[in-house]
Amino acid sequence: MDFFNSFDFSSFQWLLIIITAFIIGLARIGVTGIVMLVIPILASEFGGKESTGIILPLLILGDIFAVTYYRKHADWSIIKKLLPWTLAGVALGAVVGNYINDSQFKTLIAIIVIICLAILLFIERKGNKANIPESQLLSALAGIGTGFSSMIGNAAGPIFSVFLLSKGFKKFDFMGTSAWFFLIINQIKIPLHVFVWHNISVKSFLTAGLMLPAIALGAFVGAVIIKKLNERFFHYFVIVLTAISAIRLLF
Repeated sequence: MDFFNSFDFSSFQWLLIIITAFIIGLARIGVTGIVMLVIPILASEFGGKESTGIILPLLILGDIFAVTYYRKHADWSIIKKLLPWTLAGVALGAVVGNYINDSQFKTLIAIIVIICLAILLFIERKGNKANIPESQLLSALAGIGTGFSSMIGNAAGPIFSVFLLSKGFKKFDFMGTSAWFFLIINQIKIPLHVFVWHNISVKSFLTAGLMLPAIALGAFVGAVIIKKLNERFFHYFVIVLTAISAIRLLF
């Protein structure tokens, strides 16, 4: 008991972290986008910047589960294409994060998510008739937006989802490419959180380690769910979760 008391978390905060860990496992294997639902809750309880330091190590553990499960389904051409722009977005987010308060960066992320939702709805309505041009500018904007929102609030899922779905990715290729991409990005973010924002410490990694069973349980449930989803339902599920997350972040 003294060990757990050393973390200075209340019982309610521990419950939130356990739920978050389970949802991360669920999201990384089966229900992408659902992590966005816990971001504003953690931010309100721990503070915006502090909450990002709590959730990032959990996300990396979830990423490891995901790349193990979907290791054969990644499109590395997309990852290599977006990675330089995403790193630029991460650097920009690290700088901006030092100059805006919690309320401002949550509002900023909500605006980004709403824009992505509008694009995603357009794509779903057009279906195969949607004509998304191949453009270096669009790839750059998608990469920078993904990196920026990932650094500010670990909220990059909707932007990356829009980009992949616009390319016609099927369910398992979508999940595999997302898994490898965010494992790379989230590990790169660690030094920035430790040495620039100072919101990740040894306690953060110990907390993540304690949450490993909850992440594993979420991953197992996610693996069961993903097998039962058809393609169209899966896409609409992403849209609904994105809409919910945008509203929660904005208000």
